[in-house]
Amino acid sequence: MNPALRCLALVGGRLRRERLLLGFAGVALALGLVDPAPWSRWSAWLQLPTLLGLFALLASIEGIRASGALQRAALALAQRARTQRQLALQLVFGAAFLSMWLTNDVSLFLVVPLTLALARGAELPARRLVILEALAVNAGSTVSPFGNPQNLWLWRASGESMPQFAWQMLPAAATMLALLGLTVWGLVPGRPLRVAAPALAAPLHRGLGAAAGLLLATVLGLLQAGRAGVAALLALTLFALAWRDVLRRVDWGLLGTLAAMFCGLGHLAQWPPLHTLLLHLDWQRPSIAYVGGVLLSQCISNVPASVLLWPQVGHATRLAVAVDVGGFGLALGSLANLIALRLEGGHGGLREFHRISVPFLLVCAPLVWMVQRLLG
Repeated sequence: MNPALRCLALVGGRLRRERLLLGFAGVALALGLVDPAPWSRWSAWLQLPTLLGLFALLASIEGIRASGALQRAALALAQRARTQRQLALQLVFGAAFLSMWLTNDVSLFLVVPLTLALARGAELPARRLVILEALAVNAGSTVSPFGNPQNLWLWRASGESMPQFAWQMLPAAATMLALLGLTVWGLVPGRPLRVAAPALAAPLHRGLGAAAGLLLATVLGLLQAGRAGVAALLALTLFALAWRDVLRRVDWGLLGTLAAMFCGLGHLAQWPPLHTLLLHLDWQRPSIAYVGGVLLSQCISNVPASVLLWPQVGHATRLAVAVDVGGFGLALGSLANLIALRLEGGHGGLREFHRISVPFLLVCAPLVWMVQRLLG
């Protein structure tokens, strides 16, 4: 076969497996045809700084994984736990705690690879744990003004102090975390943990591990400072010069999927017919704001939903609770869900995610509402 044709066949085969990418690209293309927009709006929807930051994180974590350090850490963690449930609780609530300080998506980049490394050497339901970790970072990040993008945006828009915002979000976050604990207890068995140490053993490349670990710490600092472009350039330069295999292993498909998602859903959130439809509802009523925020998050994800509804609702924590709860349910509700499923990488992950996350939403949404009303 002609090399060019072979290359096209490979690309076509890869694209057929990228169903989310094709779906979001289709939404972006359809909206571009029915509602043409200038390049300035497309570039804003693309959220290039977010994509650059995610690339830097992906490259850093891939470097740590290639060094063998992740497998060593997984072995050390597994040897301290007695049961599958005990280890699951440590991982899930560790992810929730990290999300309060490092944002929900960053926490997943740290915890999910560790979980997958553990699953290779221990009898663990890896996919189920990754799904629970996605729920955990959505729940844990709720209490923090900077735990997720929608909280950060609404907190800044509200002008409230950080303690004031966090205090008002605490009842909802505590309710979510309590329900999460019960969910982990019910879904992960209390069987003794059996660890196959040889399966977790891996050659340790100290130079790569040290460089990737230092890069990860630097990237986190740069992202907190809003310097995503510098972080991406630093990661690209380091691995291009010293360890090019790491760049080849980066999940470029994930970055493409997120780019298509940002463009498609960003455009949808600013589509005039959607705005017109929303004007028919009384968003000043707490029940309308809560139910509407939860449901709209299922359709366009919680970050675009928060930006779209803020002018109508005008109450930061009321809207933040709604869209944070909306991160459960359908995978589209939160970017963290899609990242977790992509990092897990197995077939059928979306189906199992919905088997757990949709019932979780159906229980969590009324519980959070009742707690908010009792304390409000």
